[in-house]
Amino acid sequence: MAERTSSKPTTAAKPRQSAAKPSARKPAATKDAKPTLLSGGNPQIPKGDGDAPVQAYIAAMPGWKSDTGRRLDALIARTVPGVKKAVKWNSPFYGVEGQGWFLAYHCFTKYIKVTFFRGASLSPLPPVESKDKNTRYFHIHEGEQLDEELVASWIRQASELPGWMT
Repeated sequence: MAERTSSKPTTAAKPRQSAAKPSARKPAATKDAKPTLLSGGNPQIPKGDGDAPVQAYIAAMPGWKSDTGRRLDALIARTVPGVKKAVKWNSPFYGVEGQGWFLAYHCFTKYIKVTFFRGASLSPLPPVESKDKNTRYFHIHEGEQLDEELVASWIRQASELPGWMT
C-alpha cells in the first residue's frame, strides 16, 4: 500500500482562533476611568437622574470650568432648595418636580453656555438670544467675575416659571 503525503498542514492539531484580535477589543470601563471629552471639552457622562451624575459631570469638566461648574451648582442649590437634577444629552439639567426643567449648561472650548429655557420671561433678559423665542443664554468665560446676585435672580425667576418638559 502506498503512503499518502500531503503538502497541507492538518488543522486538527491547532486550536481554532476567533476572528477578533485581542488588540482590537476595547478595555472594559473602570470605575476610575476618566470620561471622554467631546468636542469643545464637554464631558461625555451617561444619562442619569439625581445629584451623582451632575457631580460626575462637574468633576470631569476641564480646567477652570470644573470650579465654575461647582460654584454654579451650589448657587442653584442655594437659590432653589430641593432642585431636581439630571444629566441629559451630556449636560446637567435643573428643574422643579412637576414643573419641568428651567436651566441647563454645557461646556464649549472657550466658555460655559448656561441655558434658561424660559429666559425670554426673565428680567433683565440674559444677554444671548436663541433660535427658540423662549430660550436665552449667558456665557461664562475664563477669568470673568460671575455676578452671583444677577444669576441667582435669573435662577429664582426661572424656577418659578413652567419649565421645559422632556
